[in-house]
Amino acid sequence: MTEKKALRVLFCMGINQNFFDAPREEQLEVWAAFSAMWNGIHDLPGVKVFGNMDDDQSMVGPSTGYPWTTYLLADVPDIETVHAACNLFRTTAVGSGPYKLWRYCKVEARTGRELIIQRT
Repeated sequence: MTEKKALRVLFCMGINQNFFDAPREEQLEVWAAFSAMWNGIHDLPGVKVFGNMDDDQSMVGPSTGYPWTTYLLADVPDIETVHAACNLFRTTAVGSGPYKLWRYCKVEARTGRELIIQRT
């Protein structure tokens, strides 16, 4: 029986203009929601996070696509778990208001496989 390989996923996350337009108190609520989402990805069954990269010092303003604001690289067991990670943006509440995290940021999951190069 062939062992099922994990998907290698680069979660590309961008902060949008709604975050920058929000008052400071709301921005802090967004940061708390972002932290909950981030930890939620780490806590999904079978997810192994390798690392992350934040581009906030060399990129200023909203991210509408590449380059993204921050990245998270992980092995994920299946496409359903990738979808569950992305769904955290739709379901994570920001403070006690009506908004979810996806109002302030977005995610694009680049899904592939580990590239293995044999030594010769």
